[in-house]
Amino acid sequence: LKFLYFFFRNPPPTLLHPEKWCRGFNHFISQCLIKDFEKRPSVTHLLEHPFIKQVHDKEMALRKQLSELIQEQQQLGSTDKTRHERIHTGRPYCMDGADKYSLDDDLVNLEVLDEDTIIHQLQKRYADLQIYTYVGDILIALNPFQNLSIYSPQFSKLYHGVKRSSNPPHIFATADAAYQSMVTFSKDQCIIISGESGAGKTESAHLIVQHLTFLGKANNRALREKILQVNPLVEAFGNACTVINDNSSRFGKYLEMMFTPTGAVMGAKISEYLLEKSRVIKQAVGEKNFHIFYYIYAGLYHQKKLSEYKLPDKKPPRYIDNETGRVMHDIVTKDSYGRQFDAIQHCFRIIGFTDEEVYSVYRILTGILNTGNIEFAAISSQHQTDKSEVPNPEALDNAAALLSIGSEELQEALTSHCVVTRGETIIRTNTVDKAADVRDAMSKALYGRLFSWIVNRINTLLQPDKNICNAENGMNVGILDIFGFENFTRNSFEQLCINIANEQIQFYFNQHIFALEQMEYQSEGIYATTVEYEDNRPLLDMFLQKPMGLLSLLDEESRFPQATDLTLVDKFEDNLRCKYFWRPRGVELSFGIQHYAGKVLYDACAFLEKNRDTLPADVVVVLRTSENKLLQQLFSSPLTKTGNLAQARARVTAASRSLPPQLSAGRIKVDTMEVMRHPEETTNMKRQTMASYFRYSLMDLLSKMVVGQPHFIRCIKPNDDRKALTFSHERVLLQLRYTGILETVKIRQKGYSHRILFEEFVKRYYYLAFKVHETPLGSRENCLAILEKSKLDNWILGKTKVFLKYYHIEQLNLSLREVIGRVVVMQAYIKGWLGARRYKKIKEKRENSAVTIQSAWRGYEARRKYKEIRNRRTDAAIHIQAAFRGYIVRKAYTILKTSTDCVADPQLMSSCSTSDFDCEEHWKQTSSESSPAMTDFPDKQTEKEDLDQILASPFIQKHTFEMNDSQSISESQSIADHQLSSLLRSCEKGGKK
Repeated sequence: LKFLYFFFRNPPPTLLHPEKWCRGFNHFISQCLIKDFEKRPSVTHLLEHPFIKQVHDKEMALRKQLSELIQEQQQLGSTDKTRHERIHTGRPYCMDGADKYSLDDDLVNLEVLDEDTIIHQLQKRYADLQIYTYVGDILIALNPFQNLSIYSPQFSKLYHGVKRSSNPPHIFATADAAYQSMVTFSKDQCIIISGESGAGKTESAHLIVQHLTFLGKANNRALREKILQVNPLVEAFGNACTVINDNSSRFGKYLEMMFTPTGAVMGAKISEYLLEKSRVIKQAVGEKNFHIFYYIYAGLYHQKKLSEYKLPDKKPPRYIDNETGRVMHDIVTKDSYGRQFDAIQHCFRIIGFTDEEVYSVYRILTGILNTGNIEFAAISSQHQTDKSEVPNPEALDNAAALLSIGSEELQEALTSHCVVTRGETIIRTNTVDKAADVRDAMSKALYGRLFSWIVNRINTLLQPDKNICNAENGMNVGILDIFGFENFTRNSFEQLCINIANEQIQFYFNQHIFALEQMEYQSEGIYATTVEYEDNRPLLDMFLQKPMGLLSLLDEESRFPQATDLTLVDKFEDNLRCKYFWRPRGVELSFGIQHYAGKVLYDACAFLEKNRDTLPADVVVVLRTSENKLLQQLFSSPLTKTGNLAQARARVTAASRSLPPQLSAGRIKVDTMEVMRHPEETTNMKRQTMASYFRYSLMDLLSKMVVGQPHFIRCIKPNDDRKALTFSHERVLLQLRYTGILETVKIRQKGYSHRILFEEFVKRYYYLAFKVHETPLGSRENCLAILEKSKLDNWILGKTKVFLKYYHIEQLNLSLREVIGRVVVMQAYIKGWLGARRYKKIKEKRENSAVTIQSAWRGYEARRKYKEIRNRRTDAAIHIQAAFRGYIVRKAYTILKTSTDCVADPQLMSSCSTSDFDCEEHWKQTSSESSPAMTDFPDKQTEKEDLDQILASPFIQKHTFEMNDSQSISESQSIADHQLSSLLRSCEKGGKK
């Protein structure tokens, strides 16, 4: 408090040596350093300062002077405190003037635009560990091949709702731009990360998710933790080690982060495309299987649970073994595998998977590894010479036990198959090669469907809470992380699909950056310099068009049973007559494609088999009978058009839970196939191929991307050796050429990246020039008024749209935020005053309410005390009555007892009679004196009347009815009266005698 007291009362700071600076600059600095925010001028007013206005038309000269001044200060040894530091690497992450905007941060500011200048600029920045560079609103990211400490929460705070030029280029700035656009304009956003394999796309996607989670802080901390654990879990199942990348994505991933209208994260959803299932059964030289197989093997080894999952501890399974023979050595000795297994278990637990689900996943994964160890041998019989069998049933039994199915049923499904012709079912045996293909197809199907189930389960656990916000009212930020362009020594069907997908992404980039922009120039009558770019639309048509495209020809050839890979290449050569396709001489099973990133030679071996991706129905039938509920679900749910497991769970019929007796007894399987028919068995259904799945996947991906406003991140690989601080001039130049960076710099420098309709522009920014209560029309004049009020330059008005530079949107948004901030401050004061007044009224009501409550309480307390006093008085009266009645009864008893004794003794009786007579005479005389009307004869009921008179008194009668034993007292009184009357009559007779 003492510090705050002096802070606002001390004078503001000034320049160190004011006499060295001009008067205008001193005044400008003093205005910027005013402490009182009410007196401090806004940014708009500061831009009108004479010192700033004199800079117009002198930008380049002042930039050079400023650059020279900075260099002189650095040579003098001045140390500026910087917020950008590295801790764990050898060189600092430094900036020339960290808090100042550098012209080198944006390639659009370059005066000379050519390849050499851009390469020199990127190389210079990369040497200083400045791996990020802007090209207008596009970010270039060079892979540093080392860990940089520039992604901590402190850096996240720097890139939160600030002007882009306030900090050095960073991937957090791109994420913040997408987030601010989503919140400001209530429109979905899309961040597209592209580049070659090994350029750093996956890590960039991690950082985007990290910063978006920071920006959209939700009240539910567990939700944020779940979202951060999604990528590590999915990548463990979908990434693998290749020749050029140790963590290569072998599938396409589109992550949608869902936000409330106020910008709080409320959920996430993953869409996965084209998993490379063939990697499960075979890997190229120098490559590995998916990460999860090594993680689980190492984890179970260290937990000593290999025997529980039927895994050997000496020789690795065939699916993860390689030519080096060091797989088990790495699993045993490397600590990284064990740590990753613990991390995967942590991910499962944080996201919300149950222990039963995780256990089922592990059993299916280890079942796949044991399935790969099943071997077949040919047997000959009298009628069949191509029949196969399993000579060593150990691997078969292990796989069947882990998958919870019968080993005999599994063997029969692998070594034979059913063929339905003209309504009849024929059982045919499989050769050794055919049985091996069925085994591998089963393994691929198991892994592919398990991966889809994990993704669907994650989507279910991360779906938005309906109590917080309806998903339809929310907004999304999509992040595309797809496999990069690949060109290996041997390229197969998987590389063809990957490169076609990258062609589609490059086409989308060209359309958004070049084609659509220049088309709008023509339609709106805007004169702009035409930028030439490499359009890959003809190449995409060669791949995707029907019926003569490459994928259509591949599907057509796959439907012919007698087709071979050689006939497929011949068909390509006969129908694909264009400059992008060629067939090398001397190599039969190969063809070449001129991609946007260069020439690629493909090996057509096994193209047809991989495209068919056939899974026999017999295997599906057996897997549906599994006692593992998860495995039942995997093969009971249908597949979507993209080849993924459907989200909704299919209903499992009773027939699919148990095998009919015909199959278990090894008999004819006609009834079984009719009861448990697989969709692929139907004769009227067109069998789906990998090419058709791929086509639908591209359509689905593009439909998600075009909805949101795109933000592009171009990842560049500086060298092929994955060495830090090594910049290959030729390698980077090649990537810049085929990605069109030079053309992008030109069109961002000369073009207008933002084209907004008049109505939309006025709706967004009318606060800047009009009053709140006004509703201006979306006309050209109103747009002009807003632009002039904002003091922007280099904008153009078309026929129906406003054409703005890429930096204009940021300036308009900052001005709008400033105006809205003033409104918010005013609203805060008004709301505070209203709240104080409302509180005062409520306080008065509370005081009045307190008086009312006190009055009611006092009345209640008085009534309660009065009731207690009344009850005590009543109890006292009852006690008095009881005592008095007791006294009366005792007295009557005494008289009765005395009379009885007199009757028994005549002498005593006579004396008593005489005395009684004397008493009566005395009483008679006194009574006659007081009451002449009284009879002279002593009535025998005198004493009884006296007693009745006492008992009949009003006080006694009033309280007699209040007693519970009033009846017993009355009975006692009647008996006493009767006895007394008898006694008097006897005394009277004795007196006469």
